[in-house]
Amino acid sequence: MTTLITGATGHLGSLILRHALTRLPADRLAVSVRDPRKAEGLGVEVRPGDFDGPLAEAFAGVETLLMVSVDGPDEIRVRRHLAAVRAAADAGVRHIVYTSVTDADTSPLLLARVHKATEDAIRATGIPFTFLRNGMYHENYLPHGPGPIVSAAGDGRIASASRDDLALAAAVVLSTPGHENTAYELTGPRAWSFDELAALAGTTHERVAAADRVAALEGFGLPGFLVELLADVETNIARGALAEVRPDLEKLIGRPATTIEDAVRAANPA
Repeated sequence: MTTLITGATGHLGSLILRHALTRLPADRLAVSVRDPRKAEGLGVEVRPGDFDGPLAEAFAGVETLLMVSVDGPDEIRVRRHLAAVRAAADAGVRHIVYTSVTDADTSPLLLARVHKATEDAIRATGIPFTFLRNGMYHENYLPHGPGPIVSAAGDGRIASASRDDLALAAAVVLSTPGHENTAYELTGPRAWSFDELAALAGTTHERVAAADRVAALEGFGLPGFLVELLADVETNIARGALAEVRPDLEKLIGRPATTIEDAVRAANPA
């Protein structure tokens, strides 16, 4: 009964594997990665697995597949995700766990389009599923270096969560029964504003218009698709799209979720 984690050398996938290894025997775990050389020393079976290529061998004999969403422009992400879903169905996978996004089926975020399409494809297979609808990561918003925190979020609030808490929740789903055909909405324990974040970090929050934020992100040399997504998230924060706090994360991990205050302190130890 093999449980396979895709993208296990990435930021989220590596944390999921670390937690899974504390909850499941290593000989029941496997990972699929694009470059197996980067997965040396993980302590589990490593399978080559590129969503742009054949996946039959990577998914062979897998009972539970944890499919970590990939990065890139929407059209590439959807193509890769749907290829992986088809390969999972062809391989006889019995349970697909997918890292999605908050309110994927109803969210106004551009980011949600890929996740909704992927969730729909998974549902269409008839394979039991679990959707881990992850909120934004605390880590995405922690200030790096001096200077103000700049955003187009205005007074909006966001119920972000720790990446490690989200990884632990995924490991719990992989290692315990009763999660089939469930969508978990995984948020942090409270919604915070960028003014509050700036105060925690000992700086200020500079509010800018969406167009100015786009121009600034472009000036950092970010690819166009990423600029669009980041600016869209902030403008939707301003509209309240990511402010709702849900109980699912704390129920899964069995303890209080990491707060934004905890995250700021960890990033800036005294």
